[in-house]
Amino acid sequence: MSGFRSIPPPSRTPPAPPPAPPPKSRLRAVRAFGPRLTLPLTLLGGAMLGVLLMLVYLELQPPKGAYTDEDIRRLAQEQIASITPSPPVEPVLYAQIRPAVVHITIAGRNADNTSFSGRGSGVVVDENGSILTSLHVVQGAESVDVRFFDGTTARATVKQRQPERDLAIIQVDSLPEGVQPATLGGGVNPGDRVLAIGSPFGLEASVSMGIVSALGRRFTVASTGQVLENMIQFDAAVNPGNSGGPLIDMTGRVVGIVAGIANPTNQNVFIGLGFAVPIAAAAGLQAPIQ
Repeated sequence: MSGFRSIPPPSRTPPAPPPAPPPKSRLRAVRAFGPRLTLPLTLLGGAMLGVLLMLVYLELQPPKGAYTDEDIRRLAQEQIASITPSPPVEPVLYAQIRPAVVHITIAGRNADNTSFSGRGSGVVVDENGSILTSLHVVQGAESVDVRFFDGTTARATVKQRQPERDLAIIQVDSLPEGVQPATLGGGVNPGDRVLAIGSPFGLEASVSMGIVSALGRRFTVASTGQVLENMIQFDAAVNPGNSGGPLIDMTGRVVGIVAGIANPTNQNVFIGLGFAVPIAAAAGLQAPIQ
C-alpha cells in the first residue's frame, strides 16, 4: 500500500438551510410609527391639560378686580340653583286649595218615611259662604251640614240648583278664618294632569292624581239615572264621597266638579273611569268664573 492516507468520501447529509427571515408583522409596522406619534400626542395631551387647568384656575381664582366676593357667592348660588331639581308642584296646589274643600253630610226621609243619610264633597267659591257641589249629593235632604278643613261645622241651605248639569250651590252663614275661595275657570285637554280632592268613603281631604282621559263623554248618575252630556273623563282615583269635590289643573284652578264613577260590573268602586262636570257649566249658577 502506498503511504498516502485515504480521504473519506464527502458526507451525503445536505447542509442546513440558512435561517428564514422573520415574517413581517403588523405589530412591527405599528411600532415603526410609534416614535413618530409619541411626541405629538404627548404635546397635544399636555396642551389640553394646560388649557383645562387654566380654565379651572380662572373659575376658582378670577382675576383681581373682575369679581367681588359677593359676585362669587351669587354666581355659586345661581349654579347650584340651576342644577337643583324643582320641587313637585302637586303638594303646593293641594295646600293651596285644601282650605276651600269641604265635607258634606246630609239627612232626610224617603216617601215611605224611612230615614236616609249621605255624604259628599264641595268647594267654597266665594267669600260669602257659597259652596259648589253636585246636586245629587244634597237632593231631597232635610238637613245639610258642612265640615271645614279646621274641623268646624256649619249648617247649610240649598240656594241654587241646576238639574240639567247636576250642580247646586249651598250656603253657610260665614266661613272659618283661613278659608280662601277656590279659583274657577279654564279648560283641559286629553293628557293634561289633574288632581281630584274630596272625601271618598268619608276619608276627608283625600287627593289623587291622574290625567284627563277624554272630553265630551256621556255619563249616567247612578243615584238618579240622569244622563249628563259633555263630561270630562279622567283617571284620578275617585270613589263614593268624592261627588261634588273639585277637579283642579296644574295651575290650581277648578276645571270641573266630580260627578261620579262608571264601572261595568255595577260595583261601586273605582276602576279608572271618573267623570266631572266642566266648570263652565256652573256659569248658570252665577258662580264667579275667573
